[in-house]
Amino acid sequence: MNEAAQLLAHVGGVAKLTLRTFREIVRPPLELPLLIAQMDQAGIGSWSIAVLTALFTGAVMAIQFAVGLEPYGASLYTGKLVSLAMFRELGPTLTAVLVGGRVGAGFAAEIGSMNVTEQVDAISALGADPVRKLVVPRVLACVIMLPLLTILADFVGCFGGMLITMQEVGITPRFFVEQVIDTIEIPDLFHGLAKSVFFGYVIAIIGCYIGLNTRGGTEGVGQSTTNTVVAVSITVLVSNFLLTKLFLAL
Repeated sequence: MNEAAQLLAHVGGVAKLTLRTFREIVRPPLELPLLIAQMDQAGIGSWSIAVLTALFTGAVMAIQFAVGLEPYGASLYTGKLVSLAMFRELGPTLTAVLVGGRVGAGFAAEIGSMNVTEQVDAISALGADPVRKLVVPRVLACVIMLPLLTILADFVGCFGGMLITMQEVGITPRFFVEQVIDTIEIPDLFHGLAKSVFFGYVIAIIGCYIGLNTRGGTEGVGQSTTNTVVAVSITVLVSNFLLTKLFLAL
């Protein structure tokens, strides 16, 4: 019961922080220099993780589909399966889990360190809102950059799948690209991008919430970092299932 009560308390805390964040987002002016700095940290600093993950994920899927479909004479359709899986599910989900672990933990460590050294209290004492200065730029940065990273991961994953399919099945690059174009439709793109926007919000808001509630000095900062990685990963995977059910029902 205690764990359930703590979970509900954390959900309520995240919801409360979300309302404060949205209220500050719509209130001008926007802290543009802070936003650009966080976009660089969340997006530019994470592109290599997204690219490497997507490349080898697409390659592994292509191997599995090419070998698995060969007994049925359907290996030529490997491109369709790889592209659909990347754009709908694996692109946004894997990017969110890996980038979220890096970025969310970074947010929790940075804000947590500021919290235990009373820098957050100093911001309030100077008349500024810590949510506006610390949370809003990070949330906006993740919401903007994660869809861009997801698009990059989708195309790199398809490229990795194409290389392996060419080797295993013997198709031409043009044939693979035509399969992708014939398979991927606007709803498929919408599914992946809508998920990535939500995942970006989840990564930032959880990292900031845990950072703002960090206690106990450097040991507390380390614990908050670990908790953020776990919380972000679980939330992304659970919400991915719920969002998939929702989008397929529309």
